[in-house]
Amino acid sequence: MRSIYRIVAAAALAASLVIAQQPKSKGEYDALMAVQNAPDPDARIAAIESLLQKYADTQFKPQLLLMAAATAQQKNDYEKMMVYAERSLDADPKSFQAMLMLANGLASKTREFDLDREEKLGRADKYAHSALDALKTAAKPNQQMTDDQWALVKKDGESEAHIALGQIAMVRKKYDVAAQEYKAALDGAATPDPAVAVRLANAYNMLKQPDAAIAALDRIKTMTDVQAVVQNAANAERNAAIKLKGAAGGGSAATPAATPGTTATQATTPTPAPAAAPKP
Repeated sequence: MRSIYRIVAAAALAASLVIAQQPKSKGEYDALMAVQNAPDPDARIAAIESLLQKYADTQFKPQLLLMAAATAQQKNDYEKMMVYAERSLDADPKSFQAMLMLANGLASKTREFDLDREEKLGRADKYAHSALDALKTAAKPNQQMTDDQWALVKKDGESEAHIALGQIAMVRKKYDVAAQEYKAALDGAATPDPAVAVRLANAYNMLKQPDAAIAALDRIKTMTDVQAVVQNAANAERNAAIKLKGAAGGGSAATPAATPGTTATQATTPTPAPAAAPKP
């Protein structure tokens, strides 16, 4: 989801933290600069690991680990993303950003017939609700960030939590709950994500509510920067909704564009480039 990068960007402030907070030594400062100036994802992760080995007590540990998690996600390396997010949460138990990465990671990778499905979904549910609780009292990570910027980050954080809860409900085939969660995610986001509109439409199609599905997809028309993969998934869901309407009117039965956890969910989750940290 595109908004997770805006959320992580609020905490991935190694670039600006060196201004807001003074490192303990010139060596630590240089190590932070090496992270900031890393030319590619692999170099960034290597620079973070090097810094954490040399300066184990660095005050920037939670943010650096979160940046490593976001970088691993950018590389589609799920296992490393989860490891770094868990380490970040260990370093800062109140990190809603780490909670959201863990909740969405677990929810997106869990399938209906996984033997440990309920264990993973239970963890994802706990992380999502913990993130919602943490967001209520979360303080700005950097005083250079304006109150308005921070409010937008928090709105996107709440949206990401509802996305995870929607994914959890879809795997459990609780499509009514999924629709409620995806609608909350779409309505509450600072910048609505078209991929969430497709997910919402998919949930409505599974509920055999094609008119609601089409209405959800119509919201994409007002959004900008809709990626081709998302538009294709939206077109498939719209066609499925139209067929459902035809079936309800006496035509042949229709199958929604995708079953939960497969094509629609995967197709509407492009891997975006990491966002820059919010500027004051």
